[in-house]
Amino acid sequence: MSVLANKNTRILVQGITGTQASFHVRRALAGGTQIVAGTSPKRGGEEYFGLPVFNNLREAKKQIEFDSCVQFVPAMGVKAAMREAVEAEVELVVSIAQGVPVHDMLEIKSMLKGSKTMMIGPNTPGIITPEEASLGIFPENIVSKGCIGIISRASTLSYEAVLETQEFGQSTVIGLGDDMIIGSDYREIMQRFMADEATKALVIIGKADNSYEQAAAEYYASLENKKPVVAFVAGIALPYGHTMGYAHDIITHGRVTVTDKKNIMRESGMIVVDNINDIHKALADLHL
Repeated sequence: MSVLANKNTRILVQGITGTQASFHVRRALAGGTQIVAGTSPKRGGEEYFGLPVFNNLREAKKQIEFDSCVQFVPAMGVKAAMREAVEAEVELVVSIAQGVPVHDMLEIKSMLKGSKTMMIGPNTPGIITPEEASLGIFPENIVSKGCIGIISRASTLSYEAVLETQEFGQSTVIGLGDDMIIGSDYREIMQRFMADEATKALVIIGKADNSYEQAAAEYYASLENKKPVVAFVAGIALPYGHTMGYAHDIITHGRVTVTDKKNIMRESGMIVVDNINDIHKALADLHL
């Protein structure tokens, strides 16, 4: 099985004719990802990589079936692209752009509430299910099919987590996004991994900013039947009292440190490692 994306996922790429999109779409197609179409303003009716191109999602929805979108659009265009996706009732959207304005994300979160759409990102490397589907910019050559699910809030460390799980392989790797406000949090994704038969354990990569990790720990503690979770939180080297300028830091006056987060996660039953290079040993000790 897989989480969110598999070989049957039909993907449309918003902004398919852009330079970055072209590079990553070519790689995804070569790897067998089922990309069925793209959008690009004023280029509707053309073909790109042999795929039909539409001016917008509304036009695409009338002519082709798809259930997921990958957005290669500038940060300032994400709100409009997400509005199209929500109105088209796209099930899953992966947004790559970095630095989407906070007020835009607040509006997007409002759009998503009660809709049929789940958003991963922004500022994410995306989602990859080895040998099945790649939605975003994950390098396919570093993943292999296996039993470890990975959820990360730190894009670069997502790749480190993959390397630490090479012996076991990955079921699905999901980058939640590095920006201050993201479309989906750990809880929504953890729930899916807990129900996935192919996933035997989870790796969670957290960050110093925001309160997503505390919420994940509370959710995990509430579960009766749960899979092992190995967690690492980046940012321990930040000086005490340092604030990132995020809402959570302002509200707590920087009093919730990385150490606090790690303690909360340990208390929930997660296996928390102090160094990302210890993830492999923690998984090996589980004898999966």
